[in-house]
Amino acid sequence: MKWITAYLAAGVIFGALDFLWLRYAGPNLYRPALGEVLAPQFRAIPALVFYAIYIAGMVWFAVRPGLDGGVHLAVLNGALLGGLAYATYDLTNQATLKVWSTQITLIDIAWGAVATALASGAAAWLTTRISA
Repeated sequence: MKWITAYLAAGVIFGALDFLWLRYAGPNLYRPALGEVLAPQFRAIPALVFYAIYIAGMVWFAVRPGLDGGVHLAVLNGALLGGLAYATYDLTNQATLKVWSTQITLIDIAWGAVATALASGAAAWLTTRISA
């Protein structure tokens, strides 16, 4: 039950944060800078697959250690995971696509680190409270 709680908590928190971020950053940051390479319509299936996999990784690499070592460890590991995952995506895009800006790369890596850190820490905290 603890792992279901951790997964659901991380998923809801990260999903809410990312929803708010994308509602703002999509039209104000990504579309103006990357309009040529963005799909005309949002594709839900790949997004849902990403979230399912990413939340599992967040629980394993950040929330789980935070349950044993404290919320601060979940936050630290979440920041590292988010920064690394988003850096992989953004730097690969910057290396291979004709339209990709350094500004987008830096902002997106920072966002990935912050959002994953917050969601991991909150999920660890909630899981310890609910599963106690």
